[in-house]
Amino acid sequence: MTKLTRREWHKLMATSLLAGAAGRSGQAQAGRAESRIAGVLIGAQSYSFRDRDLQGLIDGMVDVGITSCELWEGHVEPGELRGRDAREELRRWRTTVGLDHFTSIRERFARAGLTLNSYNLSFKDHFSDEEIDRGFEMAKALGVPALTASANVNVIPRVAPRAAHHGIPVAIHNHSRVDPNEYSHPDQFAAAMAQGDGRSIRVNLDIGHYTAANHDPVAYLRDHHEHIVTVHLKDRKRDEGPNTPWGEGDTAIGPVLTLLRDQRWDIPANIEYEYQGGDTVEEMRRCFEFCKRALA
Repeated sequence: MTKLTRREWHKLMATSLLAGAAGRSGQAQAGRAESRIAGVLIGAQSYSFRDRDLQGLIDGMVDVGITSCELWEGHVEPGELRGRDAREELRRWRTTVGLDHFTSIRERFARAGLTLNSYNLSFKDHFSDEEIDRGFEMAKALGVPALTASANVNVIPRVAPRAAHHGIPVAIHNHSRVDPNEYSHPDQFAAAMAQGDGRSIRVNLDIGHYTAANHDPVAYLRDHHEHIVTVHLKDRKRDEGPNTPWGEGDTAIGPVLTLLRDQRWDIPANIEYEYQGGDTVEEMRRCFEFCKRALA
């Protein structure tokens, strides 16, 4: 069997999604330039557009010029079921909703000339086994190569074997808060990746949170790039400091991007807009321009 590089896989996925959508609807937007700057694929974590619905997200990405998306579960699941009081209703929805719901979302992105680099579904201790398993079926219907997850440490022993079974890795997202059941330390990444088949658990490196936890994201990327599925770009202060506009915090956004560029590691770098700013589209555009300047 021929093994594809990550870049070849993403290009194949983009081509197939666009071609499939065009064949079904005739509405695919041909010729949209991929948001790849100096070889680095710049994407968006759709949580950045959390003030908008799914169509607002798609329109916002097109407006900014970003073509690659890490799709947050909040843009997929019914909003009225995401409150704490509706937990059982959300579980029921996840385990019974038709997979054509996810296929239609994939097609909406394709018609806009956009691709999905991952689906962000955060596995927690309260997830049932059926709920976990259905997450991988959702990923297949969306056509994504990986899931990302702000997961609890204690749930990964249940997640890892299902990821191996389905052949879809789960990339663990880190936070800065030190908690034995939350991922913040590189040793926790190593322990998680040792589970499953050794390939089913990977890393979604959030460089802002990693910096706020007083770790070095450039060093981690350099030493562990082969385990990293996606990178989250944001700026934060050290010592559990706040999110800041880019360039005002302590996070080495520029060096991370140039390392990806210079080493030609095809890891999507997804902008996650979390600081207090103005209009979402304008702030995302500002972050995208920061990436362009850093990679120039």
